[in-house]
Amino acid sequence: LPNTIIYSSAISACGKCEQWRQALRLFAEACRANLLPDIVTYSAVVSAYEKGEQWQRALGVLAALRKDALSPNTITYNAAISACEKCGQWQQALGLFSTMQIAVLSPDAISYNAAISACEKVGQWQQALSLRAAMQSSNVVPNLITYNVAISACERCEQWQNALGIITAVRNAALRPDVITYGAAINACGEQWQQVFGLLESVHRADLLSNVITYSGEIIACEKHVSSQSRHKR
Repeated sequence: LPNTIIYSSAISACGKCEQWRQALRLFAEACRANLLPDIVTYSAVVSAYEKGEQWQRALGVLAALRKDALSPNTITYNAAISACEKCGQWQQALGLFSTMQIAVLSPDAISYNAAISACEKVGQWQQALSLRAAMQSSNVVPNLITYNVAISACERCEQWQNALGIITAVRNAALRPDVITYGAAINACGEQWQQVFGLLESVHRADLLSNVITYSGEIIACEKHVSSQSRHKR
């Protein structure tokens, strides 16, 4: 007969295939069979909802988990934060992030990246950079995803100086900027065409294949520069 472990594995498999409804059916079936869900089971359900962008349902599972006298772990919180992030619920994501810390759980790189991404999606660039700084203060090592998301947050609000500062931080961390890194930084530079050309030179030196987004940024910057120069001549 299936036990809690088997159900947890099946729910997790459904989550990975973005079949959150099937995951819910399996969870309900396990409960009807009088099997007590454990933290692994609940985490698998939250993760399934995260993949299906069902942030409210994910938070509902967290509430149910506590009613069963279970404590969410880092994996549970990460999935819930990611669910909120994917749906643009940045305040909910940061609320969960804070609750996680109050519960004396140490956020890992996944936790921080999800929270930073939640801020990036709604243009909260200052909050995103604050989280990146807190990450380093907590001795959690940022990865390239962390830096790319932070640069994208700056891109949305044309914070080009901050974007360039983050690229410097990427290099200082002995990480290799990729096309996403440079593309977001180029777009953040906007009318700063000299900075754009400098970044493109770095792209070529790094032997990266520049994509359409990168060159679009270059073209926009050049067009703005030419237009500006034309106005001055008049």
